[in-house]
Amino acid sequence: MSLYVWGTGCGAGELIERGFEPARITAFVESVPESRSFLGRKVIAPEEIDASDCELIIVSTRYTKEVMELCRSLGIAVEKLFFLKNSCTLIDLNEKSVAPQVLGDELYSRLKPRHRLIKEPESLTGKTADSGDYIRLAQLELICGRLCHVPGAAAELGVFRGDFARHINRLLPERKLYLFDSFQGFEEKSGAGEAFQAAHENTSIAAVIKKLPHPDKVEICPGFFPASLKGLEERFCLVSLDVDFYDATLEGLRYFWPRLNEGGYLLLHDWGSVRLSGVAKALETYEKEQGKPLPAVPLCDIGASLILVKN
Repeated sequence: MSLYVWGTGCGAGELIERGFEPARITAFVESVPESRSFLGRKVIAPEEIDASDCELIIVSTRYTKEVMELCRSLGIAVEKLFFLKNSCTLIDLNEKSVAPQVLGDELYSRLKPRHRLIKEPESLTGKTADSGDYIRLAQLELICGRLCHVPGAAAELGVFRGDFARHINRLLPERKLYLFDSFQGFEEKSGAGEAFQAAHENTSIAAVIKKLPHPDKVEICPGFFPASLKGLEERFCLVSLDVDFYDATLEGLRYFWPRLNEGGYLLLHDWGSVRLSGVAKALETYEKEQGKPLPAVPLCDIGASLILVKN
């Protein structure tokens, strides 16, 4: 019997980090495969799944509704799906899953999601972004609406596949947008595990640019930060920091916060993450260097972001 993992992004990396053996995976599944190999296993399109031999599909992406509908069309029962991102709904999508029987109680208990969020109102469905993090994106839209009198460019440090950058570019079409990312994962000293590293290597500059609605306003800055700055001196109205680990987060704060204009916002992703605790520690270090806490508001999005406001 075959066992599949749907997705080759952060969720798949987290799955392996939690102790799931890649050798158990028949193949990874991507709606549009950008690569045919991930962590030594093949990557296939949904249509290539052998429904008659499928024992379980571990869904590591946030696109739960889309995956469910596609699996139904392929003749795969919902009971054969195990959602790691069982969020944005009050309904337990894993209630009837065969995952406990297939994986065993101990592994299932270790992998199953611990929380769920209330889904977005039906009246707003489809009007914001499609990354599966409605709260984060709705907050971004509100913030961008307050930047009309704040000068400066926008920037994101930690672009990955460009999903969040796409919406910054969409909401601030007249602003210069700097995108900083190595596009090859993390530095060795970061502490990223093998699977987490592999997940973040699964991107490219070309794939990011393809998603941007106003690419003429974007400057890609490849390489490890802060070397990727290459002497850049700029002022900013909005900055997104999403680099997961202590050193890169601290370097980002040290560069961007002094250059953020009054009334501007810095969005610190994963600040409340237990697994990525280096983000919060980096902020603590920077606040000690400044001799005071920075004005901030926690956000109850999936990544437990912190919104810092320059005043």
